[in-house]
Amino acid sequence: MLPTAPFGRTGHDSTRIIFGAAALGAMSQERADATLAAVADWGINHIDTAASYGASEDRLQGWLATNRDTVFLATKTGQRDGTAARAELETSLERMGVDHVDLIQLHNLVEDDEWERAHAPGGAVEALAAARDEGLVSHIGVTGHGLRIAGMHIRSLERFDFASVLFPVNFILLDNPSYRDDVDTLLAMCADRDVAAQTIKSIARGRWGDAEGKRFSWYEPLTDADAIGRAVRHVLSDPRLFLNTTSDARLLPMIVAAADGDISRPSDEELRADIATHGITPLFAKDLERI
Repeated sequence: MLPTAPFGRTGHDSTRIIFGAAALGAMSQERADATLAAVADWGINHIDTAASYGASEDRLQGWLATNRDTVFLATKTGQRDGTAARAELETSLERMGVDHVDLIQLHNLVEDDEWERAHAPGGAVEALAAARDEGLVSHIGVTGHGLRIAGMHIRSLERFDFASVLFPVNFILLDNPSYRDDVDTLLAMCADRDVAAQTIKSIARGRWGDAEGKRFSWYEPLTDADAIGRAVRHVLSDPRLFLNTTSDARLLPMIVAAADGDISRPSDEELRADIATHGITPLFAKDLERI
């Protein structure tokens, strides 16, 4: 059985494996339905999508028509101005055929100018708070990528009482002392304020090289089951963290298998051996953080 934990102060006990519905974005409806059936069979009760994830929200509509009450439903808006954020939220509700979402997240809020616009009067934060008051959303969160994002989340939590944050975590990223310090500070703040901490990129191998073939995520994921298992357990061994699954749905069974049982942390020696064996490299560097 998959482990569960309170998702911050939302009142929902979420599976610590969260289905990253970006995986549905380029799927046929038939394949999306089969994927969602598997998600339900595994007992995953938290789905994370976004307005920008291709057809993901559309693919969810039929399944949500009969399963809405069984899941915590999260989406995201990339808009920073209030009017545009409200419009994108309303479009998301229409696409999914629901009257509310449990969590709306400001998507990848990392650049200073965008942060200022989102938090300014008339910005996205104000508009989403109003939508919360109207019952269109229950909670508001913030997400992001890159080595600056943990620090930016600290800044965001100091400005607004977000219910959740989302940021990248894997062993090689946390080997960066500056990023690790920011993550430690962020997690302490989340614990103090009962804010849910979601992670992404747990099984990232690195950026794509010249290899040919189909790509189902913007980064190259690990594909070895044992290495995936260690990467997943590295995250879930910290009880403060939730793990959002990769957009490569072919890897979902391995991720779920790794979480369904012993989730004790692998040793540093095992994780460093995986770096060497599988050629794992950091996803982010200062000159690449806008991606």
